[in-house]
Amino acid sequence: MKTQRSRRVWLYVSIAIAAVVVVVILAERSPIPSVPVQTVTRATISAAISTNGKIEPISPHEMHSLVSSHVTKVFAEEGQPVKTGQPIVYLDDTQIQADIAQAREALLVDQENLRIARSGGHAAELAQLESDLRKADLEHDRLQSNIATLEKLVAQHAATQQELTDARVSLARTEADQRRVQAARADFALQTKMDEDRLSLLVQQSQDNLSHLQEKLASTRVTAPVNGTLYSLPVHLNDPVKEGDLLAAIADLRESRVRAFVDEPELGALEPGQTLVVTWDALPNRTWTGKTDQIPRQVVAHGTRTVGELLCTINNEDQRLIPNTNVNVRIHLQTRENVVTVPRGAVVPDGARRYVFVVEEGVSTSRLHKREIKTGLADSTTYEVVSGLNVGEEIAMTSNLELKDRMKVRVIKPE
Repeated sequence: MKTQRSRRVWLYVSIAIAAVVVVVILAERSPIPSVPVQTVTRATISAAISTNGKIEPISPHEMHSLVSSHVTKVFAEEGQPVKTGQPIVYLDDTQIQADIAQAREALLVDQENLRIARSGGHAAELAQLESDLRKADLEHDRLQSNIATLEKLVAQHAATQQELTDARVSLARTEADQRRVQAARADFALQTKMDEDRLSLLVQQSQDNLSHLQEKLASTRVTAPVNGTLYSLPVHLNDPVKEGDLLAAIADLRESRVRAFVDEPELGALEPGQTLVVTWDALPNRTWTGKTDQIPRQVVAHGTRTVGELLCTINNEDQRLIPNTNVNVRIHLQTRENVVTVPRGAVVPDGARRYVFVVEEGVSTSRLHKREIKTGLADSTTYEVVSGLNVGEEIAMTSNLELKDRMKVRVIKPE
């Protein structure tokens, strides 16, 4: 009886130990993960650069104020078409008219002074110098004749030596006066020539000043220089304006330009003649197309980015794109048709190499095999596979799961 009871106890203990062992083994075994898979196919792939840009007129005509004044009349509205010569804005010209009157008076004075200088100088001063010089010459001739007579008389003892000496002293004094007047006459001629040069410069400066003021006066009547669209009119009636302020801007907007900001690492893919598509958030159902024109030759800071500024002409026949608006730009680089492609989410980078996990299906589970591939063209969602995969093979999507070579998985196929 005791033997049977002991055997029964040992049986229960053995069963309990076996149950514990099974529980431990099952606890230590990891569950088989599920991963989504994709079938390798052929498709058309297009590489492109997506970025932002700004719309610009190709040949803008900007009218800036040349005076400090205020707006007295406004004849147009921003956005309207205008024709050459059409009035747009008038500024107050009271002060500039007064400045022109003063400049004309100054020019007349300078011109009169220049006329006097070119005629030989002031007539009264010149006449006095000429008169003094003639008197000195006559006195010199008279004294020389007198000395010659006295010398003969002294030799004949008909005149004294003192009279001859006094005559010679008078001649020396007259010759000194003669030299002084001649020097004054030469100085007068030199000064007249210098005055002529100086006054010629003053007249030129006065004429330039008057022309500049007349140009400013003309600028107070702002008119359209060409046919086009008045795309900017920042001033209103009675607004004060400073010299240099923008008054209006006009351009033909039927053909505009986009300045696209391309990040430095992508500049090497740009070439002239590539197709680009422009979209604007304000008109989400519209697109505009164009071609790349001027490839960037330098990089510049643009906010926190380092970019090259790509200039492209686009067709804006309906003139819906407005200058200075921010737009989205997509530049098409290359297109390849009927090539082997895989989703980016299936490709694992490792330095310069690229890998995928090919699915080998089993009865209840599948196993992954890590395989290196060579990639070619790429877009935002897809890689072209040059070698390493065949159409029809299934590959695992990495998702948030860390995949490993020869890992067992349960596959989830797309519906």
